[in-house]
Amino acid sequence: MFLTCEGTFGIVPATMDYNGEVRPGDFHAGYQEIEGINLGYLQINGTQMFALAQVLSDLFKDIPRTTISKKMETLKIKSRRCDLQELRTLKAINSVPTRAVKCSLISKADLEALCTSCKSLSPRR
Repeated sequence: MFLTCEGTFGIVPATMDYNGEVRPGDFHAGYQEIEGINLGYLQINGTQMFALAQVLSDLFKDIPRTTISKKMETLKIKSRRCDLQELRTLKAINSVPTRAVKCSLISKADLEALCTSCKSLSPRR
């Protein structure tokens, strides 16, 4: 069950390449309550993307990571590595630890599929 209880953090300005050209890298950051847990997200190119580290530590804390990895493989869920600006934004909204040097993101649709698949594995809240 996904609750839409969004809070928008703000708009991150487009980043500039080393040659001075502006990349179309605008994205929004915010929070959404999923299964009773407030998760930070980045809205990138119209898609909500959640930090896999926060999903594992907060949403699936009682399920072994190997089990989650197998579920993701079975469901053909791919994560993507976030860039430096996205990582900094996720740190600013406390979705990943400040010591993190990399982070993977999964889409909201993939997160919903993963939650549905893992319902039988976690205790009811």
